[in-house]
Amino acid sequence: MTVDVVNSENEKVGSVDLSDAVFGGPIRTDLVWESVVQQNAADRRGTAMTKTRAMVRGGGRKPWRQKGTGRARAGSTRSPIWRKGGTVFGPQPRNYGFRLPRKVERAALRAALRSRFAEGVVVVVDALKAEEKRTKAIVDRLDRLGATGRALLVDVALDENFTLSARNIPGVRLVASGRLTARDVIDTHRIIVTQAAVERLQEVLG
Repeated sequence: MTVDVVNSENEKVGSVDLSDAVFGGPIRTDLVWESVVQQNAADRRGTAMTKTRAMVRGGGRKPWRQKGTGRARAGSTRSPIWRKGGTVFGPQPRNYGFRLPRKVERAALRAALRSRFAEGVVVVVDALKAEEKRTKAIVDRLDRLGATGRALLVDVALDENFTLSARNIPGVRLVASGRLTARDVIDTHRIIVTQAAVERLQEVLG
């Protein structure tokens, strides 16, 4: 499959051949789902916590003597069965992250890229560079490339001037090709990727 390469004015300046091993074949949505779940789990803060009976303040004195009152024996007013007592099996801080095999992560990224190329939302450009730090110039350039709403910009190495100019544009995210994930590819309306990034992805995912 051959895809056109355009410049910042959205004019064709060349083409790039896409490998069928990477951008062709069936789309494994199950692998994409696994990759998205894994990344969402890794992003969870996991700070939810409730106090056990040892953490609740007070309750050091025995409420009443062990025998002779006719009431059930009690050793603390912070018992879980008491009001204002501790929680038995409440949530505790934990890490929800887990790892996927590297082959699964790469296969999920291949499937996500295949899906987005098939939908026609990927634009291949010659470069993502800026001579000066001007956000308005980058906004105009993205408009010409059809990047409305959420847009993902991918390059092998992010240009400093371009990054500083585009990082405060709402909905625009810049990702290096080496850190690209299936969730990044799926969760966007427009993908603008450089020719160098496409070639690099074909080397890694091929």
